[in-house]
Amino acid sequence: MKSFSVLLAFILTAFSAVAQTDTNAVAMPVETNAPALQPDPNTVAVQTNANAVAAQTGTNMATMLVEPNAPAPASGTNAAVVPAGMSALDPVGRPVGLHGTNAAAVPVGMNAAMRAMSLEDCLQEALQHNFDIQVERTAPQISLYNLRGSYGGYDPTFNLSGEHDYTLTGNSVSNGIPIPANRSENNFFNSDIGGLLPWGLTYDFKGTIEKPYGTTFSGSGTNVTSTPYKYSDGSIEVDLTQPLLKNFWIDSTRLTIRLAKNQLKSSEQGLRLQFITSVTAVENAYYELIYAQENVKVQQEALALAQTQLDQDQQRVQIGTLAQLDVQQDEAQVATSKANLIAAQYMLVTDQNFLKNLLTDEYSRWHDKGIQPTATITNAPLQLFDVQDSWSKGMTMRPDLLQARLSVEAQGITLKFDRNQLFPELDLKGTYGYGGGGQQYSDTFGQINAGSQPFYKYGAQLSLPLSNIKARNTVKSDKMTLQQLLLKLKQLEQNVMVGIDNAVKQAESAYESVNATRQARIYAEAALDAEQKKYAVGKSTTFTVLQLQNTLTADRAQEIRSLANYYEALVNLAQQEGSTLERNHINIEVK
Repeated sequence: MKSFSVLLAFILTAFSAVAQTDTNAVAMPVETNAPALQPDPNTVAVQTNANAVAAQTGTNMATMLVEPNAPAPASGTNAAVVPAGMSALDPVGRPVGLHGTNAAAVPVGMNAAMRAMSLEDCLQEALQHNFDIQVERTAPQISLYNLRGSYGGYDPTFNLSGEHDYTLTGNSVSNGIPIPANRSENNFFNSDIGGLLPWGLTYDFKGTIEKPYGTTFSGSGTNVTSTPYKYSDGSIEVDLTQPLLKNFWIDSTRLTIRLAKNQLKSSEQGLRLQFITSVTAVENAYYELIYAQENVKVQQEALALAQTQLDQDQQRVQIGTLAQLDVQQDEAQVATSKANLIAAQYMLVTDQNFLKNLLTDEYSRWHDKGIQPTATITNAPLQLFDVQDSWSKGMTMRPDLLQARLSVEAQGITLKFDRNQLFPELDLKGTYGYGGGGQQYSDTFGQINAGSQPFYKYGAQLSLPLSNIKARNTVKSDKMTLQQLLLKLKQLEQNVMVGIDNAVKQAESAYESVNATRQARIYAEAALDAEQKKYAVGKSTTFTVLQLQNTLTADRAQEIRSLANYYEALVNLAQQEGSTLERNHINIEVK
């Protein structure tokens, strides 16, 4: 009877070993019958280069078909190395999803409605609907309106006035006889149009005409006589004033215009900087979402391995070949794996929402949709890095650096104006016109038209401040401000070079890490497979197997983390260079 029990235990152990070999590939079941949401046909495309944005995968951008019912590969003796439903490469060697996933099932905790989107799709959505871009897009328009408004200093001003004057004076009494007061009235009309020209000349075209009339009384006693009068006179003239020193090279109007032009250029660079920032954020968020989805799969695989180990050890406890204490270790491992899976699913939802927030200005429309990236990060494309070339790009393409140079230029314009204000006012003045007169308005207009009564005057005016303290100290302040801006510019240039250098080293390090973590994952899979086989024949312990499972899970997560880091390092390098838009073939035209 005892020998029969030993024989039965041996047979069950053998079956358990076969089951162990055949069930290492069991994946944690997820909901796979959720319908896939096709890309929205009404998505607005951004007007960019025809070769717009392509994901850095080495393949053409194609919409991935979501195949929730894709069959899992047949299990075999080496199934523990690559999880079920996943393979490193497809049969013809084409790169597929991490561990070979072409069809992504809806992860646990995600909405069933999924929208397959390439990186290009995400960028197009962001360029149209991202709030930061929409806000910054108004800045060049505001600057353009301000520039146009600054030319208002050259707008001519037209004035027209007319008045009627009435005066009664001299009412008196002579020898008991009242003498009426003198009465005078005048109709006066004036018009002029004047303004400023771009070289500082001020002009004023004037025209005046008046018609005095009335009655004067003279004499005394009974010899008082009245003398009525009425006549008309007028003139047309032009007054010109040209500065020769102060306000000659530059005046306040020209200063305003030049600063407005400078601000327009700066706002265009600010818009370009916002485009780079937003595109970089979308790219990083896109790769983070891929990482989060792959990390969920890794945690699902870890839970499946832990659950399989628990099931098998429970069978061993039932036949008496394993202690109950070892099962408790398995249960602890299952609980830990579930907690890790929940955390990974929460991170996936968070990354989904973060990307949605970058893509839309109506979050409620996207709330019930999940984003399924069509791009993959299965391998790290080799890229040659040239620090000198990257420095050259950074010095010529970084928007913040170009803005700093524009700030130096603007301060130079201000210094030029304030330096000109140190000079005394020396102005040439001149007037030329024609006058006329007569009994009626027509007589006056006739003489003016005939030009029979010309007049002119010319001269100069000098105005010299005795101390000019304010102007001299303003120039000194401008010089110090310019020196400060130049130092800040040099500091920024150095920071750009350091940032690019660090970004290049980060990308090189991330590339090397990809290969290292991939090898670590392969060795961890092989080590776990070997240890599970040893455990099946009683030559290992539950603790060792669980430890290797944890090591494999960590190595798988680290591999996809290093892949995401490499892609994000390339994105960061482009941002440091200022070449993000060119890298993604995005053209910005400010109209």
